[in-house]
Amino acid sequence: MRTPRTTRRLVAGGTAWAVAAAGAVALTFGLASSATAGEFLTNGGFESGSLGPWSCTGGTGSVVTGQAHAGSYALAGAASASDSAQCSQTVTVTPNTAYTLSAYVKGAYVYLGVDGGASTWTPGTGGAYQKLTVGFTTGASQTSATVYTHGWYGQGTYYADDVSLDGPGAPSPSPTSQPPTSQPPTSQPPTSQPPTSQPPTSQPPTSTPPPSGGLPTHALVGYLHASFANGAGYTKVADIPDSWDVINLSFGEPTSVTSGDIRFNRCSVSECPSVESDADFKAAIAAKRAKGKKVLISIGGQNGQVQLTTTAARDTFVSSVSAIIDKWGLDGLDIDFEGHSLSLNTGDNDFKNPTTPVVVNLISALKTLKAKYGSGFVLTMAPETFFVQLGYQYYGSGPWGGQDPRAGAYLPVIYAMRGDLTLLHVQDYNSGSIMGLDNQYHSMGGADFHVAMTDMLLKGFPVAGNTANMFPALAPSQVAIGMPAATYAGNGYVSPTEVNKALDCLTKAANCGSYVPRSGAQPNLRGLMTWSINWDQYSGREFSKNFDGYFG
Repeated sequence: MRTPRTTRRLVAGGTAWAVAAAGAVALTFGLASSATAGEFLTNGGFESGSLGPWSCTGGTGSVVTGQAHAGSYALAGAASASDSAQCSQTVTVTPNTAYTLSAYVKGAYVYLGVDGGASTWTPGTGGAYQKLTVGFTTGASQTSATVYTHGWYGQGTYYADDVSLDGPGAPSPSPTSQPPTSQPPTSQPPTSQPPTSQPPTSQPPTSTPPPSGGLPTHALVGYLHASFANGAGYTKVADIPDSWDVINLSFGEPTSVTSGDIRFNRCSVSECPSVESDADFKAAIAAKRAKGKKVLISIGGQNGQVQLTTTAARDTFVSSVSAIIDKWGLDGLDIDFEGHSLSLNTGDNDFKNPTTPVVVNLISALKTLKAKYGSGFVLTMAPETFFVQLGYQYYGSGPWGGQDPRAGAYLPVIYAMRGDLTLLHVQDYNSGSIMGLDNQYHSMGGADFHVAMTDMLLKGFPVAGNTANMFPALAPSQVAIGMPAATYAGNGYVSPTEVNKALDCLTKAANCGSYVPRSGAQPNLRGLMTWSINWDQYSGREFSKNFDGYFG
């Protein structure tokens, strides 16, 4: 979910060039191939000892020694809590021409891409250099392109070296550039490509249908900035339009990462001058509920890291969340754990039988809350693609270690709670490229990404490519698509036209693009989720009005 205090974009601002993916985006673990045409970048190996002509956001980039993949120098990007340390270079290109961008990177959450177009990423390189490669084709009238690499907020310094843009008709090489180098063999065996075909999967039989939570057939879910202000402004609960079926109060946050003690502090008058009184806030919640709307407390968000490392923290979580629900008269709970909240211990490789305390304790806490409040309790989750769909390729630290242990870490929680889960709405935004069931990488920016990501939930998939270890499909009524409400709200915004194309494809098997759902038409897909109600209000209610127009 978006950070409470500021709006951050995955890719920093710049001219958006019309580029399209020219082939499968891949993380390459073997030896690098040599260039086939020519080099377009200047100082891609940083052997000049300085940044130029690269530019980095916020002064976060520098050229350092002692970290080079080859030669003497490498780029260091100091990603911080407020800057992803994006470094970019703009070059002249030829229209309608295929190019290959590659780089050796080291660090956690390192990205490589073309501004406005294709990109790829790695969750972590295990302390060694890893090659990233992405292909793209220029548009019919495109004569320049901006390539970039960056880290991720709060993940620390990343390194990049031997960045190369390969294509026909390259200019004469710069004296400071250096020839491509081969990647040294790594100690980790190559990661297996997921199978090109897989046996059909189906929803496992259950004794009772999945909980509807009292939702309409098609529901609109939105997050309300209730504890902070930002550029979208403050919206009172009483002023929320009736389009919204589920209102997630954002956010409940812990007193410390491992305390389990969740507090919901409403926005102060100094930060939100128009904030209503506690009495009016509570009365407005009751009025929404009287209309059949569901009001939940959302726990976590980008700034609210929650790690239930002990049973004591688990019990405190249950009691403190219960106190919030009871105080404000809420319908249930939304789990929006991000960052480092969920991570799998080494050797915890079976999502059906997890052993990691932060996962086991969260499952136990959620089951306790469900038992306490009964069948009317609404439970939703808003994981990022990294914690769910990435599990198709990677799960935890992997069989050899070295992978990011957070990969797929939501899967055991979703699986354990599938009989009590009202709604799963994965954040299809602020995401790197993710492999779909067609074994092709899909990137944000159009209907295909939403279709491919949602299809994985509706069809099920083999975890880490193991067809003997299938993550089962969820019922369509348990799934909603998560999207930003406006361009300001998060990276990955798509126009109403693209939203409707995704809905047509998923619910009617019509108007599909290059990706055709393996799950077939699912008319009972529950609906849409967005960050946020406030940003939708700010943008003239484009998102909610489009939802109303589509579903009637």
